[in-house]
Amino acid sequence: MANCGIGNGEFSFGSSGVGQNGLAKIQTQRKEADVCHDDSAAPVKAQTIDELHSLQKKKSAPTTPLTDTQGAFANNISEIERQKLQLQSISASLASLTRETGPKVVKGDPARKHETPKVTHVHHFTPTIAVSDSALKSTHVLYNLSGTELYEQAIKYEKGSFITSTGALATLSGAKTGRSPRDKRVVKDETTEDELWWGKGSPNIEMDEHTFMVNRERAVDYLNSLDKVFVNDQFLNWDPEHRIKVRIISARAYHSLFMHNMCIRPTPEELENFGTPDFTIYNAGQFPCNRYTHYMTTSTSIDLNLARREMVILGTQYAGEMKKGLFSVMHYLMPKRQILSLHSGCNIGKDGDVALFFGLSGTGKTTLSTDPNRYLIGDDEHCWSENGVSNIEGGCYAKCIDLSKEKEPGIWNAIKFGTVLENVVFDEHTREVDHSDKSVTENTRAAYPIEYIPNAKIPCVGPHPKNAILLACDAFGVLPPVSKLSLAQTMYHFISGYTALVAGTEEGVKEPQATFSACFGAAFIMLHPTKYAAMLAEKMQKHGATGWLVNTGWSGGSYGSGNRIKLAYTRRIINAIHSGSLLEANYKKTDVFGLEIPTEIEGVPSEILDPVNTWPDKKAYNDTLLKLAGLFKKNFEGFTNYKIGKDSKLTEEILAAGPIF
Repeated sequence: MANCGIGNGEFSFGSSGVGQNGLAKIQTQRKEADVCHDDSAAPVKAQTIDELHSLQKKKSAPTTPLTDTQGAFANNISEIERQKLQLQSISASLASLTRETGPKVVKGDPARKHETPKVTHVHHFTPTIAVSDSALKSTHVLYNLSGTELYEQAIKYEKGSFITSTGALATLSGAKTGRSPRDKRVVKDETTEDELWWGKGSPNIEMDEHTFMVNRERAVDYLNSLDKVFVNDQFLNWDPEHRIKVRIISARAYHSLFMHNMCIRPTPEELENFGTPDFTIYNAGQFPCNRYTHYMTTSTSIDLNLARREMVILGTQYAGEMKKGLFSVMHYLMPKRQILSLHSGCNIGKDGDVALFFGLSGTGKTTLSTDPNRYLIGDDEHCWSENGVSNIEGGCYAKCIDLSKEKEPGIWNAIKFGTVLENVVFDEHTREVDHSDKSVTENTRAAYPIEYIPNAKIPCVGPHPKNAILLACDAFGVLPPVSKLSLAQTMYHFISGYTALVAGTEEGVKEPQATFSACFGAAFIMLHPTKYAAMLAEKMQKHGATGWLVNTGWSGGSYGSGNRIKLAYTRRIINAIHSGSLLEANYKKTDVFGLEIPTEIEGVPSEILDPVNTWPDKKAYNDTLLKLAGLFKKNFEGFTNYKIGKDSKLTEEILAAGPIF
């Protein structure tokens, strides 16, 4: 409170005079020596506004000891030397391979030049071929910024970035609002020609080494032409024994924050000794590829070079390309270590029982794997090694269209400060998001750290799975609500990756549309599906896991005549799998698909367990069953005669596990 003498009787209401409106006059008897001033706090220790601002933020300094003295950034060197080595590593990543070997890199935001450390203005490399204009300028590196700093960058410099009413960062991904699988290419060389899955049905579209280098040069030139780039050094795989170091170089704060959330965030100690990355992404998505370049069909290209351990993105700003590109890389690197990479959800019970959930879009994978009574290990990408299961990622990437607090409280509550909201529509005044609005795209998404899920298991690892649950939304209505699978059947249905979507025809008649995606994630696998299936069967057999096929689709008829199996029944089936009680049930075998189905499950009507009982028209049921069996058989023809490397055909045992009719 200001000390202006009020408590000392220097101001008083006198009784002798009357002022305006009949109020008493104020009598003042100020002492000559006293000065009225505000002494409630000491004055700031700053002479200028800039000096005051500099006091607001204290410098971050590494305080953690390093354990590895043999690393690239060993602890027997000074902090200046450590920063120099770190910048040298980033400069090497940004090097043009036809001109100078690395640009001048400077830490810090170019808009805050007075904060930039002088010691880092060093060109660490001598040009070896020819000097270009990019060698004459400095590229400012914004290195592993915090989520809050990335918010500031996005709001200040990226049009279309807003803070929503819940605190999330709303962003736009430009013209592309989804992945571009036809523009994703992999370098075909002597090694990958034999190792990877090529040809019909494969997601791998080939390109040669020279074309990759042309695109890499284009991306590096673009990034080096900018005043600043964002660099993220992070990890993939929560299993410390098998984790991968990744570096993401991007031009947008949106991309940097997205990967900050989706990859595993290093501790200060881990970051100090990060060294050289195992894999690098060059995201120059704002800049197109040259359509006249060999293999290019559009202005977009997502290129993987497994020998160089590099990925180049041109012509698309959709952040999901980075996430799924790294998933493809893990599908290549992990099997080389005898580790199975899986497109699945994963949770663990309080007794330590782990379950894997496989399923395409619309099967209920997210809903069923996010169980309030179990801990979430991860929602999308996992590894199964000799140590058990581990999440590949450090975050979740959830669909937001028609999101509601009632249906998905976990995702709803995770959309807060730090979360990236892609392509959503919000009220211009209140900034409240309308999740039902598809004006920009139907593929609206939220990317948030896994810690935002209250029942997430941190670290995201667990013991060997007890159950592998294969989910199918069968709109034909002929698959049982649950079937226990043999190992051969598990391999067959894992390779098939079946679900059925409901598609509308011009006449308005709706009928099921069968969809098959090998390993429940054909767009991301690198090797032939049989490789992953064989590894899955081997691990399940070794660790005593059971395979289950769960139909979350229709019963009593196909879509239009039957009814969707109640979610409450499916949850009881899943709970019976988790508890182990379903293993004790009595089983009988179905025709055609030869599936083992239980005769009774507590809380589930017994008549729905065998789909034939629920169809009033038995002939229609049989015809539909044979139709679906035919679709399975036709889809599997692409795998029966496939030869990869020196491997022979699929075993007769797996073929016999399919439908027989």
